[in-house]
Amino acid sequence: MDSATEAFLAHRNLLFTVAYEMLGSAADAEDVLQETWLRWVGVDLDTVRDQRAYLVRITTRQALVRLRTLRRRKESYVGPWLPEPLLTTPDVAEDVELADSVSMAMLLVLETLAPTERAVFVLREVFDVDYDEIAEAVDKSTAAVRQIAHRARVHVAARRPRGVASAAETRDALDAFQRAVETGDLQHLLDVLAPDVVFLGDGGGVVQAVPKPVVGADKVARLLTAGRNKIAAVVSLQPAHVNAYPALILRLDGEIDTVIAVRIDDGLVTGLYAVRNPEKLSRVERETAVSR
Repeated sequence: MDSATEAFLAHRNLLFTVAYEMLGSAADAEDVLQETWLRWVGVDLDTVRDQRAYLVRITTRQALVRLRTLRRRKESYVGPWLPEPLLTTPDVAEDVELADSVSMAMLLVLETLAPTERAVFVLREVFDVDYDEIAEAVDKSTAAVRQIAHRARVHVAARRPRGVASAAETRDALDAFQRAVETGDLQHLLDVLAPDVVFLGDGGGVVQAVPKPVVGADKVARLLTAGRNKIAAVVSLQPAHVNAYPALILRLDGEIDTVIAVRIDDGLVTGLYAVRNPEKLSRVERETAVSR
C-alpha cells in the first residue's frame, strides 16, 4: 500500500464524520471523500507536515462547496428536511461529545448556521482543530475565525438539546415509548411524551409524511396511535442506535419503512424524527463508523 492510500484510509472515518456533520447527508459525505481522495493523490507528501490536518482541510473545503449546493436543493425540498440517519455502534455513545455532535437534534441545530459558521463550529468544538488550521480550511484570517467560532457557539448554545439523559433513563423511556406505540395505549403515550414534544416527518415528496411539525403531547400521541391502528397487522418495531442515540426502526412486511430517532430529556420524549424518504434509508441496513 502506498503512503497516500495508507494515510487516507487511516483517517477515512474521521473525514467521513467531518463531512457528514457539515452536510447531514451520508451520500454527499461519501462524494466529498471521493473528491478529497482525488486531490490528496496529487499532493507531494514530502511537503505535508501534518497529514491529518491536511486531509481535514481538503475535506472541509470540498464540504463547503457541496453545502452551498445542498442549501439550494433544500429550498425546493417537499416537507420538513431531516438528516440522513446512520446506524451506529452502541460504543459511539461512550464519547459524549461525538455522540452529541452527530445526533439528529444537534444536526438540526447546525442547519441553522451559515456554511462557514458550521464548518468552524464543527472543526473547533467537535474535532478540536486549532484556529490557524481552521483559518486555512475556510480561507479566513485567524482573528476572523475566532469571532466566527464565538458567534457560532452562542448560536448553538441557545438552541442545543436541554441536557444529557443517563443510559438507564434513556433505555427506560425508549422501552416505555415502544410499548405504548405497539399497544396503541394513548394514556401510556401521554405519560412518556413531554408536553412540548415535537414530531418531524421526512418523506421528501416520495412517500407520505406529515407536511409540517406536530407539536404537543396530545397531538403527537393521537398521530402515533392513528398511524399504528392503520398498519398494526404488518408492522414491527426494532430498537437501534441511530446517530449514537436510541431509535426505532419500523418495518412493514419485513422491509424498512421508517427510522424514528428519539430525543429524550429528563426521562421524557421531547423529539421524534421520522425519516421515511427511501433515498435516506440505506445507511440503516449496516453500521457506519464515525470517529474524531
